[in-house]
Amino acid sequence: MALVLRSSRVVLPDGVRPAVVIVRDGRIAAVVDEHPDAVDLGDLVLSPGLVDCHVHLNEPGRTEWEGFWTATQAAAAGGVTTLVDMPLNCQPVTTTRAALDTKLEAAKGQLHVDVGFWGGVVPGNDRELAALVEGGVLGAKAFLCHSGIDEFPNVVRGDLLRAMPELSAAGVPLLVHAELESEVSGLPTDASSYARWLAARPRSFEDAAIQLVIELVRETGCPAHIVHLSSGTALPFIADAKAEGLPLSVETCPHYLCLRSDDVPHGATHWKCAPPIRDEANRRLLWTGLDEGVIDQVVSDHSPCTPGLKQGTFDDAWGGIASLQLGLPAIWTEARERGHGLADLARLMSREPARLAGLSGRKGAIEVGLDADLVAWDPDARFTVDRAGLRFRHTLTPYLGAEMQGVVHRTWLRGECVFDGDTVLGPAGRTLLGVT
Repeated sequence: MALVLRSSRVVLPDGVRPAVVIVRDGRIAAVVDEHPDAVDLGDLVLSPGLVDCHVHLNEPGRTEWEGFWTATQAAAAGGVTTLVDMPLNCQPVTTTRAALDTKLEAAKGQLHVDVGFWGGVVPGNDRELAALVEGGVLGAKAFLCHSGIDEFPNVVRGDLLRAMPELSAAGVPLLVHAELESEVSGLPTDASSYARWLAARPRSFEDAAIQLVIELVRETGCPAHIVHLSSGTALPFIADAKAEGLPLSVETCPHYLCLRSDDVPHGATHWKCAPPIRDEANRRLLWTGLDEGVIDQVVSDHSPCTPGLKQGTFDDAWGGIASLQLGLPAIWTEARERGHGLADLARLMSREPARLAGLSGRKGAIEVGLDADLVAWDPDARFTVDRAGLRFRHTLTPYLGAEMQGVVHRTWLRGECVFDGDTVLGPAGRTLLGVT
Protein backbone atom coordinates (compact mmCIF):
# COMPACT_ATOMS: atom_id res chain seq x y z
CA MET A 1 0.00 0.00 0.00
CA ALA A 2 1.14 3.55 -0.70
CA LEU A 3 2.08 5.97 2.05
CA VAL A 4 0.53 9.36 1.30
CA LEU A 5 1.52 12.42 3.37
CA ARG A 6 0.22 15.98 3.17
CA SER A 7 1.80 19.03 4.79
CA SER A 8 1.40 22.77 4.41
CA ARG A 9 5.22 22.98 4.47
CA VAL A 10 6.97 20.38 2.33
CA VAL A 11 10.65 21.11 1.68
CA LEU A 12 11.14 20.38 -2.02
CA PRO A 13 14.12 21.07 -4.31
CA ASP A 14 12.33 24.12 -5.73
CA GLY A 15 11.22 25.55 -2.39
CA VAL A 16 8.82 25.10 0.52
CA ARG A 17 5.11 24.80 -0.27
CA PRO A 18 1.96 22.80 0.49
CA ALA A 19 2.16 19.39 -1.19
CA VAL A 20 1.31 15.72 -0.98
CA VAL A 21 4.12 13.15 -1.12
CA ILE A 22 3.21 9.69 -2.38
CA VAL A 23 5.47 6.77 -1.46
CA ARG A 24 5.46 3.34 -3.08
CA ASP A 25 7.94 0.49 -2.61
CA GLY A 26 10.17 2.65 -0.45
CA ARG A 27 10.65 5.38 -3.05
CA ILE A 28 9.00 8.73 -3.66
CA ALA A 29 6.53 7.96 -6.44
CA ALA A 30 4.99 11.41 -6.89
CA VAL A 31 4.64 14.89 -5.42
CA VAL A 32 1.18 16.31 -6.10
CA ASP A 33 -1.08 19.09 -4.88
CA GLU A 34 -3.90 16.95 -3.47
CA HIS A 35 -4.81 13.33 -2.77
CA PRO A 36 -8.00 12.03 -1.10
CA ASP A 37 -6.17 9.43 1.02
CA ALA A 38 -3.41 11.65 2.39
CA VAL A 39 -2.47 11.58 6.06
CA ASP A 40 -2.61 15.25 7.02
CA LEU A 41 0.43 16.46 8.94
CA GLY A 42 -1.01 19.95 9.19
CA ASP A 43 1.67 22.60 9.67
CA LEU A 44 4.42 20.14 10.62
CA VAL A 45 7.35 20.56 8.26
CA LEU A 46 8.00 17.56 6.01
CA SER A 47 11.70 17.56 5.14
CA PRO A 48 14.10 15.07 3.58
CA GLY A 49 15.76 12.92 6.22
CA LEU A 50 19.08 14.31 7.36
CA VAL A 51 22.29 12.78 6.02
CA ASP A 52 25.09 12.84 8.61
CA CYS A 53 28.29 11.81 6.91
CA HIS A 54 30.61 12.29 9.88
CA VAL A 55 29.79 9.86 12.68
CA HIS A 56 32.07 7.70 14.82
CA LEU A 57 30.07 4.54 15.49
CA ASN A 58 33.10 2.81 17.08
CA GLU A 59 31.93 -0.74 16.37
CA PRO A 60 33.43 -3.31 16.44
CA GLY A 61 36.05 -3.07 19.15
CA ARG A 62 35.06 0.02 21.10
CA THR A 63 31.34 -0.59 21.34
CA GLU A 64 31.44 0.54 24.98
CA TRP A 65 32.01 4.03 23.52
CA GLU A 66 29.08 3.83 21.08
CA GLY A 67 27.70 1.25 18.65
CA PHE A 68 25.43 0.61 15.70
CA TRP A 69 22.40 -0.17 17.88
CA THR A 70 22.44 2.94 20.06
CA ALA A 71 23.75 5.45 17.52
CA THR A 72 21.24 4.55 14.82
CA GLN A 73 18.40 4.84 17.33
CA ALA A 74 19.62 8.32 18.24
CA ALA A 75 19.78 9.17 14.56
CA ALA A 76 16.21 8.06 13.90
CA ALA A 77 14.94 10.09 16.87
CA GLY A 78 16.78 13.14 15.52
CA GLY A 79 15.39 12.92 11.98
CA VAL A 80 18.66 11.52 10.58
CA THR A 81 18.00 8.70 8.12
CA THR A 82 21.52 8.15 6.74
CA LEU A 83 24.84 7.97 8.56
CA VAL A 84 28.33 7.52 7.14
CA ASP A 85 30.70 5.91 9.64
CA MET A 86 34.26 7.11 10.13
CA PRO A 87 37.08 4.53 9.82
CA LEU A 88 38.71 5.00 13.21
CA ASN A 89 37.99 4.39 16.89
CA CYS A 90 36.71 0.96 15.88
CA GLN A 91 38.97 -2.09 16.14
CA PRO A 92 40.18 -2.95 13.59
CA VAL A 93 40.34 0.46 11.93
CA THR A 94 38.83 0.45 8.43
CA THR A 95 42.05 0.65 6.44
CA THR A 96 41.88 -2.76 4.72
CA ARG A 97 39.23 -4.75 2.90
CA ALA A 98 39.31 -7.38 5.64
CA ALA A 99 38.61 -4.74 8.29
CA LEU A 100 35.66 -3.45 6.24
CA ASP A 101 34.25 -6.97 6.00
CA THR A 102 34.55 -7.29 9.79
CA LYS A 103 32.63 -4.04 10.26
CA LEU A 104 29.89 -5.08 7.84
CA GLU A 105 29.45 -8.33 9.74
CA ALA A 106 29.15 -6.43 13.03
CA ALA A 107 26.46 -4.16 11.58
CA LYS A 108 24.07 -6.95 10.63
CA GLY A 109 20.67 -6.67 12.31
CA GLN A 110 21.62 -3.56 14.27
CA LEU A 111 20.75 -0.63 12.01
CA HIS A 112 17.72 1.59 12.60
CA VAL A 113 18.77 3.92 9.74
CA ASP A 114 20.88 3.38 6.63
CA VAL A 115 24.66 3.42 7.12
CA GLY A 116 27.53 3.90 4.70
CA PHE A 117 31.24 3.72 5.43
CA TRP A 118 34.40 5.72 4.86
CA GLY A 119 37.70 3.91 4.53
CA GLY A 120 40.96 5.21 5.94
CA VAL A 121 44.24 6.44 4.47
CA VAL A 122 47.29 5.66 6.61
CA PRO A 123 50.98 5.39 5.71
CA GLY A 124 51.58 2.45 3.39
CA ASN A 125 47.98 1.43 2.63
CA ASP A 126 47.63 3.13 -0.76
CA ARG A 127 47.53 -0.30 -2.42
CA GLU A 128 44.53 -1.22 -0.22
CA LEU A 129 42.40 1.71 -1.35
CA ALA A 130 41.08 0.21 -4.59
CA ALA A 131 40.00 -2.93 -2.73
CA LEU A 132 38.27 -0.82 -0.08
CA VAL A 133 36.32 1.04 -2.75
CA GLU A 134 35.45 -2.25 -4.46
CA GLY A 135 34.16 -3.42 -1.07
CA GLY A 136 31.83 -0.44 -0.88
CA VAL A 137 33.47 2.44 0.99
CA LEU A 138 32.28 5.83 -0.22
CA GLY A 139 35.64 7.58 0.13
CA ALA A 140 38.61 7.59 2.50
CA LYS A 141 39.76 9.78 5.38
CA ALA A 142 43.26 10.82 6.41
CA PHE A 143 44.70 12.73 9.37
CA LEU A 144 47.46 15.31 9.06
CA CYS A 145 47.99 15.16 12.83
CA HIS A 146 47.79 12.41 15.44
CA SER A 147 44.32 10.86 15.26
CA GLY A 148 44.05 10.13 18.97
CA ILE A 149 44.63 6.40 18.53
CA ASP A 150 47.88 4.76 17.53
CA GLU A 151 46.18 2.28 15.18
CA PHE A 152 45.35 5.12 12.79
CA PRO A 153 48.60 7.05 12.23
CA ASN A 154 48.70 10.37 10.45
CA VAL A 155 49.94 10.81 6.90
CA VAL A 156 52.40 13.25 5.37
CA ARG A 157 52.57 14.83 1.94
CA GLY A 158 54.22 11.82 0.28
CA ASP A 159 51.55 9.44 1.59
CA LEU A 160 48.83 11.62 0.11
CA LEU A 161 50.61 11.92 -3.22
CA ARG A 162 50.45 8.12 -3.44
CA ALA A 163 46.89 7.79 -2.13
CA MET A 164 45.11 10.60 -3.97
CA PRO A 165 45.58 9.22 -7.51
CA GLU A 166 44.19 5.87 -6.30
CA LEU A 167 41.08 7.55 -4.89
CA SER A 168 40.66 9.80 -7.91
CA ALA A 169 40.82 6.80 -10.25
CA ALA A 170 38.20 5.04 -8.12
CA GLY A 171 35.91 8.08 -8.30
CA VAL A 172 35.69 8.77 -4.56
CA PRO A 173 36.87 11.72 -2.43
CA LEU A 174 39.65 12.09 0.09
CA LEU A 175 38.46 13.43 3.45
CA VAL A 176 41.05 15.25 5.55
CA HIS A 177 41.36 16.10 9.21
CA ALA A 178 43.30 19.26 8.48
CA GLU A 179 45.61 20.30 11.30
CA LEU A 180 49.40 20.54 10.95
CA GLU A 181 50.82 20.70 14.44
CA SER A 182 53.81 22.85 15.35
CA GLU A 183 55.37 24.03 18.57
CA VAL A 184 53.26 26.43 20.61
CA SER A 185 54.83 28.47 23.41
CA GLY A 186 53.41 30.48 26.26
CA LEU A 187 50.49 28.17 27.05
CA PRO A 188 48.44 28.87 30.19
CA THR A 189 49.73 26.62 32.98
CA ASP A 190 46.35 25.45 34.34
CA ALA A 191 45.58 22.22 32.45
CA SER A 192 41.95 22.37 33.63
CA SER A 193 41.49 25.71 31.90
CA TYR A 194 39.91 25.63 28.45
CA ALA A 195 42.13 28.57 27.52
CA ARG A 196 45.09 26.18 27.59
CA TRP A 197 43.48 23.72 25.15
CA LEU A 198 42.38 26.53 22.85
CA ALA A 199 45.86 28.04 22.77
CA ALA A 200 47.40 24.62 22.12
CA ARG A 201 45.38 24.18 18.87
CA PRO A 202 45.50 27.61 17.15
CA ARG A 203 43.78 28.37 13.86
CA SER A 204 47.19 28.42 12.19
CA PHE A 205 47.30 24.61 12.48
CA GLU A 206 44.17 24.33 10.36
CA ASP A 207 45.09 27.11 7.96
CA ALA A 208 48.46 25.54 7.10
CA ALA A 209 46.94 22.09 6.65
CA ILE A 210 44.16 23.31 4.40
CA GLN A 211 46.65 25.18 2.23
CA LEU A 212 48.59 21.91 1.85
CA VAL A 213 45.43 20.04 0.85
CA ILE A 214 44.62 22.70 -1.75
CA GLU A 215 48.12 22.33 -3.22
CA LEU A 216 47.69 18.55 -3.45
CA VAL A 217 44.25 18.84 -5.03
CA ARG A 218 45.71 21.19 -7.63
CA GLU A 219 48.58 18.77 -8.27
CA THR A 220 46.62 15.50 -8.40
CA GLY A 221 43.08 16.51 -9.39
CA CYS A 222 41.71 14.30 -6.62
CA PRO A 223 38.49 15.62 -5.01
CA ALA A 224 39.10 16.50 -1.37
CA HIS A 225 36.84 17.38 1.52
CA ILE A 226 37.87 19.27 4.66
CA VAL A 227 36.16 17.79 7.70
CA HIS A 228 34.98 19.75 10.76
CA LEU A 229 36.28 23.18 9.79
CA SER A 230 36.63 25.41 12.84
CA SER A 231 38.96 28.15 11.57
CA GLY A 232 37.25 31.19 10.15
CA THR A 233 40.57 32.52 8.86
CA ALA A 234 40.82 29.60 6.42
CA LEU A 235 37.74 30.74 4.51
CA PRO A 236 39.41 33.19 2.07
CA PHE A 237 41.80 30.65 0.58
CA ILE A 238 39.07 27.99 0.52
CA ALA A 239 36.95 30.46 -1.45
CA ASP A 240 39.85 31.14 -3.81
CA ALA A 241 40.38 27.42 -4.40
CA LYS A 242 36.71 26.97 -5.23
CA ALA A 243 36.76 29.97 -7.56
CA GLU A 244 39.72 28.35 -9.30
CA GLY A 245 37.48 25.34 -9.95
CA LEU A 246 39.34 22.91 -7.72
CA PRO A 247 37.25 19.94 -6.51
CA LEU A 248 37.26 21.00 -2.85
CA SER A 249 34.37 20.85 -0.39
CA VAL A 250 34.09 21.76 3.29
CA GLU A 251 31.96 20.85 6.27
CA THR A 252 31.55 22.35 9.70
CA CYS A 253 29.69 21.10 12.76
CA PRO A 254 27.00 22.26 15.20
CA HIS A 255 29.49 22.69 18.03
CA TYR A 256 31.47 25.25 16.02
CA LEU A 257 28.32 27.11 14.96
CA CYS A 258 26.39 26.98 18.23
CA LEU A 259 28.97 26.95 21.05
CA ARG A 260 31.61 29.48 22.12
CA SER A 261 34.93 29.10 23.91
CA ASP A 262 33.95 31.83 26.38
CA ASP A 263 31.10 29.62 27.64
CA VAL A 264 33.22 26.56 28.49
CA PRO A 265 33.16 26.00 32.28
CA HIS A 266 36.45 25.43 34.06
CA GLY A 267 37.39 21.77 33.85
CA ALA A 268 34.47 20.87 31.54
CA THR A 269 36.40 18.40 29.42
CA HIS A 270 33.25 17.14 27.70
CA TRP A 271 33.60 20.33 25.59
CA LYS A 272 37.01 19.21 24.31
CA CYS A 273 37.37 18.42 20.63
CA ALA A 274 39.97 18.91 17.91
CA PRO A 275 40.00 21.39 16.30
CA PRO A 276 38.65 23.24 19.34
CA ILE A 277 35.51 25.30 19.79
CA ARG A 278 36.66 28.89 19.26
CA ASP A 279 35.49 32.39 20.18
CA GLU A 280 32.43 34.38 19.14
CA ALA A 281 34.22 36.33 16.42
CA ASN A 282 35.34 33.09 14.80
CA ARG A 283 31.84 31.66 15.10
CA ARG A 284 30.48 34.66 13.18
CA LEU A 285 33.04 34.04 10.44
CA LEU A 286 31.83 30.46 10.06
CA TRP A 287 28.22 31.59 9.70
CA THR A 288 29.37 34.06 7.04
CA GLY A 289 31.09 31.15 5.30
CA LEU A 290 27.78 29.30 5.25
CA ASP A 291 25.94 32.40 4.01
CA GLU A 292 28.39 32.80 1.13
CA GLY A 293 28.49 29.12 0.18
CA VAL A 294 32.15 28.64 1.05
CA ILE A 295 31.16 25.98 3.61
CA ASP A 296 29.05 23.33 1.91
CA GLN A 297 27.44 21.33 4.69
CA VAL A 298 26.87 20.78 8.40
CA VAL A 299 27.38 17.37 10.01
CA SER A 300 27.73 16.21 13.59
CA ASP A 301 31.20 14.69 14.03
CA HIS A 302 29.54 12.64 16.78
CA SER A 303 32.62 11.33 18.59
CA PRO A 304 31.65 9.93 21.99
CA CYS A 305 33.60 7.87 24.50
CA THR A 306 33.04 6.39 27.93
CA PRO A 307 32.62 8.99 30.71
CA GLY A 308 35.84 7.85 32.33
CA LEU A 309 37.85 8.94 29.31
CA LYS A 310 36.50 12.47 29.74
CA GLN A 311 37.91 12.74 33.25
CA GLY A 312 41.10 14.59 34.10
CA THR A 313 42.37 17.76 32.48
CA PHE A 314 42.12 19.18 28.98
CA ASP A 315 45.62 17.82 28.37
CA ASP A 316 44.66 14.17 28.75
CA ALA A 317 40.86 13.84 28.33
CA TRP A 318 39.53 12.28 25.13
CA GLY A 319 38.59 14.89 22.52
CA GLY A 320 35.18 14.52 20.94
CA ILE A 321 31.65 15.93 21.17
CA ALA A 322 28.60 13.70 21.61
CA SER A 323 25.78 15.30 19.62
CA LEU A 324 24.05 12.83 17.32
CA GLN A 325 20.26 13.40 17.48
CA LEU A 326 20.67 17.11 18.26
CA GLY A 327 21.95 18.44 14.93
CA LEU A 328 18.60 19.49 13.49
CA PRO A 329 17.36 21.52 16.50
CA ALA A 330 20.80 22.92 17.36
CA ILE A 331 21.38 24.30 13.87
CA TRP A 332 17.77 25.37 13.32
CA THR A 333 17.74 27.33 16.59
CA GLU A 334 20.75 29.34 15.46
CA ALA A 335 20.00 29.45 11.73
CA ARG A 336 16.50 30.91 11.97
CA GLU A 337 17.86 33.77 14.12
CA ARG A 338 20.17 34.61 11.22
CA GLY A 339 17.47 34.58 8.57
CA HIS A 340 18.06 31.09 7.20
CA GLY A 341 15.02 29.10 6.12
CA LEU A 342 13.90 25.50 5.91
CA ALA A 343 15.33 25.10 2.41
CA ASP A 344 18.77 26.17 3.67
CA LEU A 345 18.63 23.55 6.40
CA ALA A 346 17.75 20.82 3.88
CA ARG A 347 20.58 21.87 1.61
CA LEU A 348 23.22 21.97 4.35
CA MET A 349 22.16 18.85 6.26
CA SER A 350 20.60 16.60 3.61
CA ARG A 351 21.41 17.41 -0.01
CA GLU A 352 25.10 18.36 0.25
CA PRO A 353 26.17 15.56 2.62
CA ALA A 354 24.43 13.09 0.29
CA ARG A 355 26.32 14.58 -2.65
CA LEU A 356 29.69 14.21 -0.89
CA ALA A 357 29.03 10.54 -0.15
CA GLY A 358 27.91 9.81 -3.71
CA LEU A 359 24.36 9.18 -2.54
CA SER A 360 22.53 11.89 -4.48
CA GLY A 361 20.82 9.26 -6.62
CA ARG A 362 19.15 7.83 -3.52
CA LYS A 363 19.21 10.30 -0.63
CA GLY A 364 19.06 13.94 0.36
CA ALA A 365 15.87 15.36 -1.19
CA ILE A 366 12.12 14.89 -1.56
CA GLU A 367 12.26 14.08 -5.24
CA VAL A 368 10.57 11.45 -7.40
CA GLY A 369 12.68 8.30 -7.58
CA LEU A 370 14.69 8.89 -4.41
CA ASP A 371 14.34 6.89 -1.21
CA ALA A 372 11.38 8.03 0.87
CA ASP A 373 13.53 9.17 3.78
CA LEU A 374 11.40 11.80 5.50
CA VAL A 375 11.09 13.66 8.77
CA ALA A 376 8.02 15.48 10.10
CA TRP A 377 8.94 18.09 12.69
CA ASP A 378 7.72 21.23 14.43
CA PRO A 379 10.15 24.11 13.86
CA ASP A 380 8.46 26.28 16.49
CA ALA A 381 8.32 23.85 19.43
CA ARG A 382 10.89 24.40 22.16
CA PHE A 383 12.52 21.86 24.44
CA THR A 384 15.38 21.64 26.92
CA VAL A 385 18.06 19.03 26.31
CA ASP A 386 18.19 16.48 29.12
CA ARG A 387 19.72 13.06 29.54
CA ALA A 388 16.37 11.26 29.51
CA GLY A 389 15.67 12.31 25.94
CA LEU A 390 19.02 11.28 24.47
CA ARG A 391 19.47 7.87 22.88
CA PHE A 392 23.18 7.70 22.14
CA ARG A 393 25.10 5.46 24.52
CA HIS A 394 26.69 8.07 26.79
CA THR A 395 24.77 11.28 27.39
CA LEU A 396 27.63 13.51 28.50
CA THR A 397 27.40 16.44 26.07
CA PRO A 398 27.90 20.23 26.14
CA TYR A 399 24.28 20.64 25.05
CA LEU A 400 22.76 19.43 28.34
CA GLY A 401 20.46 22.15 29.65
CA ALA A 402 20.36 24.04 26.36
CA GLU A 403 17.00 25.28 25.08
CA MET A 404 16.42 24.49 21.43
CA GLN A 405 13.71 24.83 18.79
CA GLY A 406 12.67 22.00 16.51
CA VAL A 407 10.98 18.81 17.71
CA VAL A 408 10.91 15.67 15.57
CA HIS A 409 7.46 14.02 15.48
CA ARG A 410 8.07 11.18 13.05
CA THR A 411 10.85 9.74 10.90
CA TRP A 412 10.41 7.47 7.87
CA LEU A 413 13.17 5.36 6.30
CA ARG A 414 12.32 4.28 2.76
CA GLY A 415 8.67 4.86 3.64
CA GLU A 416 8.75 2.84 6.86
CA CYS A 417 8.23 4.63 10.15
CA VAL A 418 11.35 4.25 12.28
CA PHE A 419 10.45 6.85 14.94
CA ASP A 420 6.90 7.70 15.98
CA GLY A 421 7.65 10.59 18.33
CA ASP A 422 8.12 8.34 21.36
CA THR A 423 9.59 5.02 20.23
CA VAL A 424 12.31 4.03 17.80
CA LEU A 425 11.01 1.18 15.65
CA GLY A 426 12.83 -1.43 13.60
CA PRO A 427 15.65 -2.08 12.99
CA ALA A 428 14.97 -1.38 9.32
CA GLY A 429 18.29 0.11 8.24
CA ARG A 430 20.58 -1.18 5.51
CA THR A 431 24.26 -0.79 4.67
CA LEU A 432 25.00 1.53 1.75
CA LEU A 433 27.85 0.12 -0.29
CA GLY A 434 29.27 1.91 -3.29
CA VAL A 435 25.97 3.58 -4.18
CA THR A 436 26.25 6.00 -7.09
